[in-house]
Amino acid sequence: MDTQLELASMDATAVQDNYAPVHSEIEADKLVIRGELPRGLQGVLYRNGPNPRFPLPGLHWFGGDGMIHAIAIDNGQASYRNRWVRTPKWRDEDRAGRALFRTFAGKLPDAPAWAGKDGGVANTHIVQHAGQLLALEEGHLPTGIAPRTLETLGYVDFGLPTGPFTAHPKTDPDTGEMVFFGYNATGMLSTGVRVGAIDAGGALRHVQELQTPYCSMIHDFIVTQNHIVLPVLPLTGSLPRARQGGPAYAWEPGKAAMLGVLARGNPAGEVRWFEGPPCYVFHVMNAWEADGRLHADVMMYDEAPLFPHADGSAGNPARQQAYLTRWTLDLSGAGNSFGVERLDDAAGEFPRIDERRNGLPYRHGWFAAADDDGSGELAGIVHADMVTGARDRYAFPDGGVPSEPVFAARGADEGDGWMLTVVWQPETGRSEMQIFEACDIASGPLAAIELPQRVPFGFHGSWVAG
Repeated sequence: MDTQLELASMDATAVQDNYAPVHSEIEADKLVIRGELPRGLQGVLYRNGPNPRFPLPGLHWFGGDGMIHAIAIDNGQASYRNRWVRTPKWRDEDRAGRALFRTFAGKLPDAPAWAGKDGGVANTHIVQHAGQLLALEEGHLPTGIAPRTLETLGYVDFGLPTGPFTAHPKTDPDTGEMVFFGYNATGMLSTGVRVGAIDAGGALRHVQELQTPYCSMIHDFIVTQNHIVLPVLPLTGSLPRARQGGPAYAWEPGKAAMLGVLARGNPAGEVRWFEGPPCYVFHVMNAWEADGRLHADVMMYDEAPLFPHADGSAGNPARQQAYLTRWTLDLSGAGNSFGVERLDDAAGEFPRIDERRNGLPYRHGWFAAADDDGSGELAGIVHADMVTGARDRYAFPDGGVPSEPVFAARGADEGDGWMLTVVWQPETGRSEMQIFEACDIASGPLAAIELPQRVPFGFHGSWVAG
């Protein structure tokens, strides 16, 4: 792609404070622990996020090279290790000793002829499936990661052709099947989407391609026991707009939100489209079906953040905060609209659940809550009881900023376990992992593991027990 397709109008680049990359890959054992680690908490928290090796002027936060941070707990002791994901892009730039790619824009004009065209960064999520640890970003196939050393093992295709693969696959808690999708499946800024499933053993069960009403940045999607829902929302992609010097992705509130529903496991099935008011969602908390209706709890923005309007103008920050919201689709009726109900007045992001309830009716959800000052900066964690409506909240003192909270199970009951989050402490410039009782967040952390290196703000992570 030509460099003119760079999202140059996006000025959310941050290479300062805790957005700045770290430059060392380290290993450290016997970390300092404040408080007492819970008995039974044994495993590794893996986190992924952008950490540019060679930052460019104008580099967007989304475009940094992936770096995996692993915080391991073993018999009451904690250790830390971090490694860049050595994608083809990372290896080409390592050889050149400089940046060769720009965010979403392909190679720089002066990149050497020997450099490849693969600009993947594998910087968004890290999950385990079929015995493999996978670093994910939505433009490329999963990248295999060695669990202990964090060595990069190369692309894992599961029998798929080269192309996009979501950073938010959903694993069925009953079958172990991993459901996935990929947008831009028929070319850059196209309306093509592919949807499929990989079984618990890593075999591709099926894959299908479909067309959406318009090109949209589809970061996350919705999966229930019987259905898949693709949220096509008016953060639109346009190749002609980009070629004319405009933003490749932009907010277009004149377009309706479109939710495409298709049956799971039916590659030949048709898509039913439901329409609603313009909005944007990066992340889904959970979804389920009951009495002919499909309900999805999402973190919904009235206006997409981090991207300009189609004419290049800036958006309205007052509308660019996400709130826990329920979408309801009547699958048994003849209508084509979906209901929208706000569930919480606390703005936030990065919703998570006890993933043993993926796609099923559930009771417990968590998200990182924004500061009440309207800045949008994350400042706490909320536990939401989706049955009683009760809320349990903890605000981090001294300006502490949490990452996405991740659930670690203890017992068989939903919500029986701990919440883990990496917290940046701006007063000291240090990071630590804090551990909470999952259903008693307000009581504060049970323990904190002081990390030997700052962990930059990132995106998503997973707890792997054992």
